[in-house]
Amino acid sequence: MGRVNVGHHVVGVVGLALLRTWQSDQVSAGEFLQEIAGIVAAPGQPPLSAELDVPVFDVESGYALWAGTYDDGGNPLIAIEEPVMRGLIDELPTGHVLDAACGTGRYARYLLDRGHTVVGVDTSNAMLAKARERAPEAAYRPGQLEALPVESASQDAVVCGLALTHCENLARPIAEFARVLRPGGRLLLSDFHPTMACLMGTALFIAEDGSAGSVRTFHHLHSTYLDAFAAAGLRVERTVEPINDSDSLGPDSTLFSLPRNAARAA
Repeated sequence: MGRVNVGHHVVGVVGLALLRTWQSDQVSAGEFLQEIAGIVAAPGQPPLSAELDVPVFDVESGYALWAGTYDDGGNPLIAIEEPVMRGLIDELPTGHVLDAACGTGRYARYLLDRGHTVVGVDTSNAMLAKARERAPEAAYRPGQLEALPVESASQDAVVCGLALTHCENLARPIAEFARVLRPGGRLLLSDFHPTMACLMGTALFIAEDGSAGSVRTFHHLHSTYLDAFAAAGLRVERTVEPINDSDSLGPDSTLFSLPRNAARAA
């Protein structure tokens, strides 16, 4: 990916809202069409005038650049994902938990505060350094999801937040999660929704120097996850699909201010 135009993304989002309303709500559909027309008619004004160079990085290189700003806030995906994952963590019995792809330790810290013994694994040394600062009581090991440096049947639970989208093949990491879990253990997993992925959702970031980048992601359907779970002997007990709303897509949580009705596209 090279230079990208922010306005093209905005037009696409409002276009989705138009598709959702063109049969059922002609008033809203007309408003969305006017928004699109207003944007297209002013190519020299934001958002069409806003362009970014967005090179694509592999996981290690990308997160090395992202580590310094990852916890700065303003990530709408984390804003809707984290409350759900925390709620699921709150249901876990106290025990030994693997934070797989632990990143800056946002779940390691939460797990430790609830009395769990935590080991964190991540392929990015820069993210591990942040995790050690944030949650020093946990044990940390460099490693990949496809070959976890964790003993078999040693964990009561595995938590993995927003990481499997970076894996081209889901079967290997999910089989690793199953391997390290004790009988009866639980896997708490969050990831890009397949619809978001199909609409070119990516791990876009702004580094400390102000440059933009994207960590390489892969698009997986629900069936791909389900097949991998079945092959690993895991049973799905619950699926939660939180919906974007106007709060999570507000101007304070994005790189630019979306048009006022764009949240209706979620």
